[in-house]
Amino acid sequence: MNNSATQMYAQSIDEIVNSIMLGLNMDEEDKNTLIVEGHMGSGKSSILKMLDKQLPKHKAIYFDCTTKADAGDLMMPKFKDLEGNDYVTFATNEELGVHLKEPLIIMIDEVGKNKSIQNPLNRLFQERMIGMNKLHPDTLVFATTNIGSEGVGDEFKAHTCNRVTFVRMRKPNNIESIEWGINNGIDPSLLGYYKDTPHLFASYEDVEDPTENPHIFHPKAVGRRSFFTNRSGHKASNWLKQRHLMSDHTLTALLIGTIGEQTAMELMAFVKLADQLPSLDSIKNDPKNAKVPESASATCMVVYRSLASMERSWVNAWMDYMPRLNKEAQGMFVNGARNPKYSKIDVVMSNAKFTQWAMDNTYMFTADKK
Repeated sequence: MNNSATQMYAQSIDEIVNSIMLGLNMDEEDKNTLIVEGHMGSGKSSILKMLDKQLPKHKAIYFDCTTKADAGDLMMPKFKDLEGNDYVTFATNEELGVHLKEPLIIMIDEVGKNKSIQNPLNRLFQERMIGMNKLHPDTLVFATTNIGSEGVGDEFKAHTCNRVTFVRMRKPNNIESIEWGINNGIDPSLLGYYKDTPHLFASYEDVEDPTENPHIFHPKAVGRRSFFTNRSGHKASNWLKQRHLMSDHTLTALLIGTIGEQTAMELMAFVKLADQLPSLDSIKNDPKNAKVPESASATCMVVYRSLASMERSWVNAWMDYMPRLNKEAQGMFVNGARNPKYSKIDVVMSNAKFTQWAMDNTYMFTADKK
């Protein structure tokens, strides 16, 4: 498959999780191993967390190839005695969890960066065996690696490639990242910036000249040490949550060192919009008079903040405040609240005022039903 076809058929993280779980339907000798190729900082490691959540009877195992030197980090010789005769067997690394004798989800991380350990892993990939130890028949095995063209040292030999299935994981877009961020405590200012800046989530493979997108990693961008990924965006959110303890000057410096100069300066403009936001307490205690933001960006931040912090005790207050926002903002909240991935969907959907709003505004969602 050529590179353009690989990009064309790149999968979302949800699609990849589903593909890995298909192994549960395969006979023991027919299980395939996926090696997931993805951009740095795009969430490959989250696959293990998602599988762990869906398979509570399995034990999640994380095996980091970058901390291993050679085959000895997989198995070590162990001397045994049988009827007076000495012999050597091999004990597997505890990190692989084989000794647990239970269903596992084994993630072999950064497998492309360690050439010395790929050969010993081939039997695990193809036969679900490590030495003489056979894995539980319901065990799932997958691996992750960076895209080779990123230039961070990910390579594979042909005989390993022939034992596995490579699949490209695409970068999440801004809307997917906002949905994730709402459920995972990402700062509302950053989520508002995501909405207005979709090219943060573009791939360098679509940009020949790195100056066309100064926000992202590009292997040709000499000296671009800090740049935006979903991972560094999460790190930026950590700083934003502490901004009440520092000056704007310090915050800007920290953001530059986390997500790059261009991205940091633009994000700081969004941070200053926070002055337009009504406090959560004002919405909870006086929804009919709480401040309504003037700009569209600040309105988005109010919606994202409310989705992230919603509790049953103040859904009524929010439903009194929300009609004071424009219809686009109201629709944004409702679409977020009824998203199956929204962690507080039951809190909102079971509210009588929300149900009444939905009945009164059915026309806004007729397109969804076609």
